[in-house]
Amino acid sequence: MNYLPYVNIKQGSASVHRFSNGNTLPLIQRPFAMAAFAPQTASDSSWFYHPSARSFEGVRITHQPSPWIADYGTVIFLPQKFTRYFGAGSRWSGFRPQDAVLTPSYLNYRLLRYRCTLEAAPGVRGGALRVRFDDAKENFFSVLPLCGDSSLRYDAGANTLYATVSNCRDNDAKNFCMYVIVKFAPGQIAPSGHTVGTDRDAKEGCEIAGDGVGIHLSVAGDSVDAFVSTSYINFEQAQRNFDAEFTGKTFDDIRAEAEAIWGEYLSRVEIEAKDEKQLRTFYSCLYRAFLYPHKCYELDERGEPVHYQPFDGKVYPGVRYTDNGFWDTYRTCYPFYALVAREEYREMCRGFVNDYKECGWLPRWPSIGERGCMPSTLIDAVLCDAAVKGLMDRETMETALEGMLKHATTDSANDDYGRSGATAYCRLGYVPIEAHRESVNLTLDAAYGDWCIARIAELLGKDDIVREYDARAKNYANLFDPETGFMRPRFENGSFRPDFSPTAWGRDYTEGSAWQNSFAVPHDIEGLAALYGGKEKLLAKVDELFATPPVFESVGYDAEIHEETEMAAADFGQCAISNQPSFHLPYLYAELGEVEKTAYWVKKICDELFSYEDDGFPGDEDNGSMALWYVFSSIGIYPFCPGKNEFVRTKKLVKSVKILGRDFDADRFTEAKIPFSAVEGQHFRAEK
Repeated sequence: MNYLPYVNIKQGSASVHRFSNGNTLPLIQRPFAMAAFAPQTASDSSWFYHPSARSFEGVRITHQPSPWIADYGTVIFLPQKFTRYFGAGSRWSGFRPQDAVLTPSYLNYRLLRYRCTLEAAPGVRGGALRVRFDDAKENFFSVLPLCGDSSLRYDAGANTLYATVSNCRDNDAKNFCMYVIVKFAPGQIAPSGHTVGTDRDAKEGCEIAGDGVGIHLSVAGDSVDAFVSTSYINFEQAQRNFDAEFTGKTFDDIRAEAEAIWGEYLSRVEIEAKDEKQLRTFYSCLYRAFLYPHKCYELDERGEPVHYQPFDGKVYPGVRYTDNGFWDTYRTCYPFYALVAREEYREMCRGFVNDYKECGWLPRWPSIGERGCMPSTLIDAVLCDAAVKGLMDRETMETALEGMLKHATTDSANDDYGRSGATAYCRLGYVPIEAHRESVNLTLDAAYGDWCIARIAELLGKDDIVREYDARAKNYANLFDPETGFMRPRFENGSFRPDFSPTAWGRDYTEGSAWQNSFAVPHDIEGLAALYGGKEKLLAKVDELFATPPVFESVGYDAEIHEETEMAAADFGQCAISNQPSFHLPYLYAELGEVEKTAYWVKKICDELFSYEDDGFPGDEDNGSMALWYVFSSIGIYPFCPGKNEFVRTKKLVKSVKILGRDFDADRFTEAKIPFSAVEGQHFRAEK
């Protein structure tokens, strides 16, 4: 079955700065590719697309993983007629939304102002563009870097535009530059009549360099066929990438290739849905599962992978991946890849470990360079899950463990790297209030990270490390307050912060309050239950969580943050399913043996808060993490603790499911937990 027609790539894009229905982009992109195309409807903003817009400013090469992180290496392509504008406020064209086509493998806009049709199809490190004007009168093809230093040079003899862009917002990437080759079909670009510059300073010419400059290429007739290739290394590598992807191919070939690749990825999980809404929602979410992380490596003249390293600006051998926030994605994305994208996951781990080799720290939130956007080092869980499921060889595990031990014991001079408050945690068994904000989450994540370290050490036969870090994995108990039943922040002297409210967001907690964050002990729910006085008392606390109204106090923020607004709007008690810290909360019941209660809440959340529509998510989707929460919930399993070879069970919401062609039915299991091997179909152990 062809599932591509059921994908709405605009799902979640009807978002604004103060309220997220996904904060997604409609990406025309191959799975895990280095570059994507996206329509731009608004300029000078990370929120550069909205489905309600009636203006089109160009099709954009983008790498943006989140509007909160912003974009880098951006170039915009736009056909124009008669008038030639550089600025987005002047150049935009209207279009009829019903005429626009947006799929994972194809973009088509009819531009009313410019009397033409613009199409795009993605490659791995670029893609193909096709323009058809209504006539041959005064047509132009514009190439417009978004901002920052750039250069453009059109070589008429080679029918090729060479461009460099260095736009890299809020990032310390050393010597970052994206090299762009745009090759046109012979005879389509006129020998003269080109314009370079900006709206304030334009002139005739074929070459320019400066801040935010662009070029308008005069079209010889009514057609433009352009192939775009990019590199982070140099023009020679961009040409090599071009030759590998586009030699001897047409636009239709590139589109057909992308369609076939997406067809294969989407069919890795096949469902029989209960209705049309469920079918469309499921495959729109499944598309989002395969967008990130982005490949950040290229193949040299010998066909060997090489990559630009933003830490020092050098080129190294091997693979690299970027554009991922592990604080979000460890929860659902990587356990999913362990099921259906095993080779890709294996390669990703090699790339993450390469970062440690080259810059001295494992990545935390890479977006070309390290952003350090969210706290903690949840890369621990990503590497651990791969290791226990047989996706890392011994050499990679050894290096991964070395990097994990470093950030577990060492404070970094740069806050973007490592665990915040690491040495204080080692000394006290918790991160104190004085050491760092969000100290509760830092402590709980560190305890879980320590458990992940112990599991890799166990695979490597390092018993001393296993004993030490299994003991450290119990440190979450140091913040538990039996009087209130919450995890609370402590000062250096061991006392709790006195002004405690379980609905106070921020300050000591990450994007939540004590309600959302006190149960973040996925590796030891039995131990957590013991702190409450037994399983029944913990279950009662979870009941209370769902029964407590979604009130909040913005104690740690200057203003109400969108996650607070979204929790209140969803109205599922204190389960803020709009954000990642609450993902596991409905599954606490199943983890404690109460599958029916999990099934109730999961079905209610999926039915009421998710859809395939443009506003189809209850909060930030974040690199596939929320989309895969829906996917897992629909098929009846959830990776409650990445790093364990098991899933917790709930009732499947679809009629039937096949994973990699094999029938799977979570409902046939009577236990609350399902072995990983029963879902994947094979037993795996780490390679020795």
